[in-house]
Amino acid sequence: MQETNSVSNNFEGVLSQFDLKGGIEAVTPYGSGHIHDTYYVRNTDAACPDYLLQRINHHVFRNVPQLMENIQQVTTHLRNKLAGMPAQDPDREVLTLIPTRRHTTYYQDADGNFWRVYLLLQGTRSYDLVENAQQAYQGGKAFGRFQALLADMDATQLHESIPDFHNVEYRLRQFEEAREKDPAGRVTEVQAEIEFVEQRVHAMATIVRLGREGKLPLRITHNDTKFNNVLLDSQDKAQCVIDLDTVMPGFVAYDYGDAIRTTAVTTPEDEKDLSKIDIDLDLFRGFTQGFLEETRGSLTEQEIESLSLGITLLPFIMGLRFLTDYIDGDHYYKIHFPEHNLQRAQAQFRLVEVLEEKIGLLQGTIREIAASCAQAPVQQPN
Repeated sequence: MQETNSVSNNFEGVLSQFDLKGGIEAVTPYGSGHIHDTYYVRNTDAACPDYLLQRINHHVFRNVPQLMENIQQVTTHLRNKLAGMPAQDPDREVLTLIPTRRHTTYYQDADGNFWRVYLLLQGTRSYDLVENAQQAYQGGKAFGRFQALLADMDATQLHESIPDFHNVEYRLRQFEEAREKDPAGRVTEVQAEIEFVEQRVHAMATIVRLGREGKLPLRITHNDTKFNNVLLDSQDKAQCVIDLDTVMPGFVAYDYGDAIRTTAVTTPEDEKDLSKIDIDLDLFRGFTQGFLEETRGSLTEQEIESLSLGITLLPFIMGLRFLTDYIDGDHYYKIHFPEHNLQRAQAQFRLVEVLEEKIGLLQGTIREIAASCAQAPVQQPN
C-alpha cells in the first residue's frame, strides 16, 4: 500500500476496520477542503468501488457520534424517499457511508482520531466558482431538492453539530463580548464597522424572531450551501449534495441566503476593492429558479417571503464573525496578513449594502418565480 502524504497515520490499519470490497492499491490526498483530512482510496480490483477516507476534525465537530448519527439519519431518509420514486438511483444521488466491521459509522483509533469512509461517486465533478446561469440553476435544483426530500422529516430528531451556527443573536453576543474586552486594542480603529452592525441589529434578527413566534417552521437545513458542495454529472446536471457535516435544524432562508452569497456573487469574500462587489442577476435568477422549482410544494408563503431576509442575513453574519475575530486578535480564522479579517468583514458588509440597495428587485424576482412555479404542474424530480 502506498502512502503519499506526510501524515504518519497507519492507513492500512484504519481501513482494515471498515467493510471494504477488493483491495487497497493507493491512498492519496484528495480535494481542497479545509476542515477534514480527506484521502482517495484506489481499489486494486476494477470490479470493486473506490472510496473516500476522512479523518474528522473533532476540534471543530466536538461530538462526532452525534455528527455521524445526523448523517446516517439524513442519508437513510433520502435513500428511502428516492427508492420509492421511479427512475431514481439512490446509490448515485445520496452519499453512502461504509460501515465498520463492527457495524458503526466511524472508527476511533488509539490516538483519539475519528475516521469515516464514503463510497466514491465516480464520474462526478464540482466547481469552486459558478461559470454560468445554467450551473447556478443546477445548484438551486440540488439544494432545493435536498430541502424538499427532507421536508417530511422531523428536524428535532437531529443534533446541532455546531450549536448556534447561523444564530445571529448568538453571533451578536460574541461580538459584544469581544468589543467589551478589546484584547487586541483594535476597537477604536473599527468604529465605522461597529456602527454598521449596530444599525442593523434589529432587522437582522427578524428570522430568529419569526421562528421563535412559530411563523417559520424549523427545517432540516444543510447550512453550508456553497456551489462546490454539489456534485454534477458529466452533463453538468445536479447529481448529489455532499458535505453533510452541518446538516441540522434551521430555517430555509439560511440555506438560500448562503447559496446566493457564494453562488451569485462573483468576487472573493475578502475582496479588497469594494467597488467590484456586486451580485450577478443572471446567476441569482438561475439559482432561484432551480431552488423554487424543487421546493414549491413544501415551503409556506411565509418561508418564501423570508428568503429575501436570508439574502442579507448570511453575509451580515459572516462579516460579523470576521469583525469579531479581528477585534479578538485573530484566533479563529486563518489570516494571510494582519488586517485580513478586517478586510473580509468590510467586503461582506459592502455586499450587505449592495444587496440592500437591490432588495426590491431581488424580492420581486423571488415572488415572480415562486408564482410561476406554483402554477406549473408538479413533476417527479429529474
